[in-house]
Amino acid sequence: QVQVVESGGGLVHPGGSLRLSCTVTGLSGNAFSRNAMGWFRQRSGEQRLLVALITFGGEPIYADSAKGRFNISRNNRENTVSLQMTNLTPEDTGVYFCRLGTTSFWGPGTQVTVSP
Repeated sequence: QVQVVESGGGLVHPGGSLRLSCTVTGLSGNAFSRNAMGWFRQRSGEQRLLVALITFGGEPIYADSAKGRFNISRNNRENTVSLQMTNLTPEDTGVYFCRLGTTSFWGPGTQVTVSP
């Protein structure tokens, strides 16, 4: 059974940093390495939007709001993907979800709150 679990959220002041992690279990062989991985943010009352994605080849793609502040990376040996977030602002507040490729496998999300 495939499971996706996020961790690393929390409360941080504006200008602060957080590192989110996502672990995928239940995949066979090198299935993880053959999938892109994405981080999405959902603000209260809004739709879920892509923040950053890393291709199966390791190429990162960022939303405009994340460029220059966030860094996505993956470890195919450990089936993990991380999102390093710096210079956070209140607009970064939301629940952050990790998704396996374009599949229906999402994690339950981790809350990030940026507040003075």
